[in-house]
Parts: sequence; structure tokens; C-alpha cells
Amino acid sequence: MKELINWLADPIRSFPIFTILFFLMIRYYKVVGTKKFAYWGLAVILPIVAWFCADPNFIKIILWPDNIPINIIIILLTFLTWLSLYKCAENDKRIEAGECPIEALPENREKVWCWPNLVYTELFVIIATTIFLVVWAIIFKAPLEEPANVTWAPNPAKAPWYFLGLQEMLVYFDPWMAGVILPGIIVVGLIAIPYIDMNPKGNGYYTFVERKLAITSFLFGWLVLWIYLIIVGTFLRGPNWTFYGPFEYWDFHKVVAEYNINLSEYVWIKILNVPMPKNILLREIFGILATVGYLVVLPLASLKLKIGKELYEKSGAIRYYIFIFLFIIMMSLPIKMVLRWLINLKYIVALPEWELNL
Repeated sequence: MKELINWLADPIRSFPIFTILFFLMIRYYKVVGTKKFAYWGLAVILPIVAWFCADPNFIKIILWPDNIPINIIIILLTFLTWLSLYKCAENDKRIEAGECPIEALPENREKVWCWPNLVYTELFVIIATTIFLVVWAIIFKAPLEEPANVTWAPNPAKAPWYFLGLQEMLVYFDPWMAGVILPGIIVVGLIAIPYIDMNPKGNGYYTFVERKLAITSFLFGWLVLWIYLIIVGTFLRGPNWTFYGPFEYWDFHKVVAEYNINLSEYVWIKILNVPMPKNILLREIFGILATVGYLVVLPLASLKLKIGKELYEKSGAIRYYIFIFLFIIMMSLPIKMVLRWLINLKYIVALPEWELNL
């Protein structure tokens, strides 16, 4: 059983499984967002987690000082995601019955003063957080290492947990793309959301029916394309950034033979069976055409879809194309990941002469 779990945990299999589970959660959110589902989920998950913790390799990784905060974050994230779906399901049931959302009930619309209501609450939270951090610092030793040494680097050398998603993206993209372009677009996209999404429904209350596209696209990027990468980088990447299953011993001598190939090499040498052209633009013409088609043709073709037409009519041309651009950039990450796993594709466009690799 442990060997099977190690096999399933490999990103080439765990990522599709995680994605399918995500869409099942969204599709049946009214089932997931119930107390009955939460109780049954705990009844099933807790014995499984206890069985996992009985393995010495798994418990060693879980209790690694750097990983304990991430364990807490994952637990809180799971609970808060369920809680939001629970509140969405409750409100959607009320809206379908012709009633107002729970947040719009008279007792919930009563206004309170910032002082003392909010300030007292914040004060208690600050005190509780301080006590928690002090107790934590006493019980757990800080994971401090020796002073910096230019002749030695830790293996694996991992970034802080909030950058592990970026570090995992470096496996699939060129450093300038994974470390600069994509994070920059993510920040700009988050800033632009209030200006792109002008739908007033859902403001001030939980709902899914009235905000399907917004909630699904955001949660997909947050849970599947970010939290998943953090989990993989934290618990499944070992020495030399090699993948290890949850029950697998981190052997520093483990070597995985990988042969990555660019799209131009794949087409010219493997498919057409001819030498690579000397002209760099001709050499990368297939990748350039694929990139232009993805960034230009695909947004125009999306207007042929029913959902594309409806979104275009509601948001207008400028907001629509900005949203589609941000969406296809976000989807380039899972596409590139899958291509790397299936055909060992390194770059779609490889122009090291211009320091441009996509």
C-alpha cells in the first residue's frame, strides 16, 4: 500500500488527481459544504493520518521544524475552504427559496462601533497570538543552522514556504519567467480584479451560484496552482530537488535520469528527422507559432463559446481580453507541467542567444 501511495504521489499522477478532486468539490459544493460531510471527512481522514504518522520517514518530514507551520497552515486552509463552501451552500439554498442571504438578515445588518467592539476583538487576538508564539518558541527549537558558508550549501536548499511555489515553478520555466514575469502578472492580476469584475452580486455575502466563474478561477489558481506546488516543494522534494514519496527515505545518493528536450529539437530531429536549421528564427518557428496562437488566436476563438459571448457582453471588450489574457497565462503553468511530464518538453521557444526561453 505504501508503494502505491508513493507512486500516486508523483506529480505526474497527483496533480491530475488533485485537479479532479478540486472540480468535484466545486461541482458538488452543496454536498461538501455540509456539516455531515465535514464529520464523515474527519472520521475517514483522522485514521488515515494516524496510519501515515506511524511511518518513520513520513513523521520525520512532517515534524521537521521548518514544516510544522506549514502543517498548521494546511489544516487552517482546509477548514476555511470548507467553511466558505458551507456558507455559500447555505446562502444559495436561501436565494433559491426566494429568501435573502444570511448576512442580510436584520440581526446581521446591525451596525456596531469600531470602538470598543472591533478594537477589543483585535486586542484579544493580539494577546492570544503573542501567547501562542511565546509557547511555540519555548516548546520547539528554532531551526537555526550554522553561519553562512560560501563553500557549503544545504541539500535540499529550499526557499521559505511562501516562495516554494516559485521554486517548484523553476522546474518547468526559465528563471526570468518563473521568478519575474509570472509573479509580476499574478500581482497585477490581483490588483486588477476589482476593475475587471464589476459584478455587484456576492458583495457582502457568501454565494457560489451568482459568482461561479470568479470563484472557480480564483480557487483553481490558489489551491491547485499555488498551494499544491507549496505542498510538493515542502514534503515531496528532497535532496537535489528530486521527488520522494511520502513514505520514501530521503537518500542523498538517489539519482533520477531525466532527458529534457526543446520543442524545436522534438519537431526537427525526432519528427521530421532533419538537422536543426542554423537560422534561430526558423529553428524556433514552431514554438513561435504555438505561442502566438496561444496568446492571440485562443482569446479570439474563445468568443465562439457560449460562456465567452456572455462574458464579453457583460464586461465589454477591454475587460474581457484582459481577463482572458490573465486566465491563459495562469493556465500556461499546468500546460507546461503536463508537457514536461508527458514528453519531457523543456522549452516551447528556446532562444538562449537572446536569453529568451518560454
